Order: sequence, then C-alpha cells, then structure tokens
Amino acid sequence: MRIPWIALLVAGATAFFVVMLFGPATIRSLSKLKLGQTIREDGPKTHLAKAGTPTMGGILVLIGIVAGVLAGAGRSWSNNLRWALLITLCYGALGLVDDLLNIIKHRSLGLKARYKLMGQVFFGGLLALYVIQSGGMETLAVPYFSVHLALINPVITFLFIVFTMVAMSNAVNLTDGLDGLAAGTSIIAGLAMGILAVFQGEYGLGIFAAALVGACLGFVWFNAPPAQVIMGDTGSLSLGAALGAIGLLSRTALFLPIIGGIFVAENLSVIIQVFFFRTIGKRVLRMSPLHHHYELGGMLESKIVIRFWIVGILLALLGLAGYKIG
Repeated sequence: MRIPWIALLVAGATAFFVVMLFGPATIRSLSKLKLGQTIREDGPKTHLAKAGTPTMGGILVLIGIVAGVLAGAGRSWSNNLRWALLITLCYGALGLVDDLLNIIKHRSLGLKARYKLMGQVFFGGLLALYVIQSGGMETLAVPYFSVHLALINPVITFLFIVFTMVAMSNAVNLTDGLDGLAAGTSIIAGLAMGILAVFQGEYGLGIFAAALVGACLGFVWFNAPPAQVIMGDTGSLSLGAALGAIGLLSRTALFLPIIGGIFVAENLSVIIQVFFFRTIGKRVLRMSPLHHHYELGGMLESKIVIRFWIVGILLALLGLAGYKIG
C-alpha cells in the first residue's frame, strides 16, 4: 500500500493557506453586507454579545476544501472523490439558503425544519443512488472485528445512507454553538476518518479529508473565541455531509458513531430533551444541545470547547484502535 503522502500534505496545506489568504477579505465583505448572526432569544445571555458577528463563514471552508482537493488530486480524480465533493457542496448550498433566510427574516431559524429535512434527504438520496448503482458499498467494516457487514438489500442500503447523511449533517449543525467547537471537532473527526479512508485504499477520499482538515484549521484561526466569523449552516451542514460521505464511500460508516461521538452526544441531547419535555413536561438538561447545558452551569465557553476537543481526540483514537488492517 503506497500512500500518497505528498498529495495529502499538498491538499491540507493548500486548503489551510487559501482560507488564511481569503479570510480577512471575506470577513470584511460579510461585515459590509451586514450578514451578521441572529442570536436565539431563549439562548444563553452571554451569546447576546455575538449578535452581528459575520456569519456564512462556511463559504471559506468550502473554498478551502475545493482548492485543497484541486491541488492534491491534480488530474487523478476517483468517482468517490467527485461525489464526496459534490454532496458536500450541495449541503453547503442548502445551508447557505438557510443562513440567508436567517439574516433576511432577522430570526435564528432560517429555513423551516421540514424544508431543510427535505433537502437533506434529497441530497442523501442522490448519494445513495450513486453508491447502489456503483456497487461501492456492498460491505461495511465493523469496528473491533475482522468481519465485514454485508449490505445485500438495496432498500436497506438506501435508507442507511440517507439516515447517515441526515444524522451527520444535523449533528454537526447542532454542535456549531460555541466559538471553535464545530470546526475543532470536525478537524479531529476528519483526520481520523481520512486515515481510515487511506487504510481502505480510498486515497481520493484521503485527499478530500486532508483538504477538509486544512480548511477547518484555517477557519479556526478566525473562529477561535472571540470569533471574528461564524460558519453558519453553510459550514456546519457541509462539514457533517463531508464526514458522512467519507465514512460511507470508504465503507467505514460504522466508525462514525465512535469517532464522531461528540456529534452523536449533541444530537442525542436534543432528542432526549424534547422527548422528556413533551412527555412529562420537564427538562433533563438546563438547555440543549449539550454544550449549552454546561454553559448555563457556569462553565466558561473556552473551557467547554477545549474539553470537547479532548474528548473528541480520545474518541478518534478509540475509533482508530478498532480498525483491523487486512
């Protein structure tokens, strides 16, 4: 197995430096256009100071990913790489619409939930049709076991892919609530999933993951607290889709709940909170998603972010330890 180290490094470095290069001008442009973040009225009061911070910074991440892939892949584009990039851009476009409606309507919700879900399902369905038609995911690697799970029913495969894409895009979207949190955890998960993709012989997806990591590193430079720019749904939906696509197309999707454990916890915290509030009228957490629970408990935002990063690193190592080579 000859790993294209140079291509991986070129993809990551290019994505990083492109984001660093265009970051200041993009932030100034977003500020001039008054594309600022709208803060939830029922959210933590400390977030009121963030109102007006330029949003839609996910555009920077997407530009970085595209530039990194172009530089790293050169003329050697696999079909899986093309689809991973395409689906990421599709979810990014959906997030962009959501962000624009958020700004236009001066509220923190943007697209109605059912329309956003319809878009997520539609794009997830496109990826599922490609995977089924290409036969690219007939089996899945199982963490900690040498066996592979066979997916012989196209309907089950379709539903699994759509569920994974919707779940991952929503999970990263929910995680994007504190400065540096979603981008930092995406770096960790993206690096781990990229390593798995390379182990699987999917070098194109490895290059894609390297570009994702580089772009997010550059974005964290501007998104670190206090954030100069917020990624918005443009970034969070596309990053979740990117991680989901890497896992699905490299046949390592079953590692996502481990490596992306932070995202899973954020998603579950919302589901549990809503369930208990609607059934017994009580909240289990002070506020969901999970990071807000700790924030309302008096923990500093920066401490929450760093601790979530640490947990994310441990989960990534746990996931990588479960991969059986050969």
